[in-house]
Amino acid sequence: MTDLTEQQQQREIQQKELKIQKEIRQIEDDLVIAIETILKDKDSCKNLEESQYRNLMHVADTTESIAVIKNFLRYQLGRDKKWGVGENSIAQRIINDIDTLLQEKAKTIVEEVKYMEKFKPVWLELTRRYLGYGSRRLKYINANKDNKYES
Repeated sequence: MTDLTEQQQQREIQQKELKIQKEIRQIEDDLVIAIETILKDKDSCKNLEESQYRNLMHVADTTESIAVIKNFLRYQLGRDKKWGVGENSIAQRIINDIDTLLQEKAKTIVEEVKYMEKFKPVWLELTRRYLGYGSRRLKYINANKDNKYES
């Protein structure tokens, strides 16, 4: 009887994990739009190098902490002006999205699935995806620096 209960619990956990992944896939457009809004054009990130953004991606991929990611962005802000300056800087706008949009989306997902203990991992997964979409956008912008048209 205990084995059946454990199997049922495992099955329920697996179903919740699958629902979380489905919910994440359903909001991917929102993540892409949000980061592309920040990295909207050549002027907003004209000094930002792909290698610096790759360093951010490396930090995000090797930590389990949102605070570490935000700490790295603040470090970059203090280090030089390539991420921008002040509240309207790329780094600060990314931090703002992490603290508002991504946190709210993670909360909505875990509430919907009724799996609150997964809040932090979902928030981290959304943050990693969001930053990954930003990396792609930056690559596109840098590859088209001489073009007048920007989509």
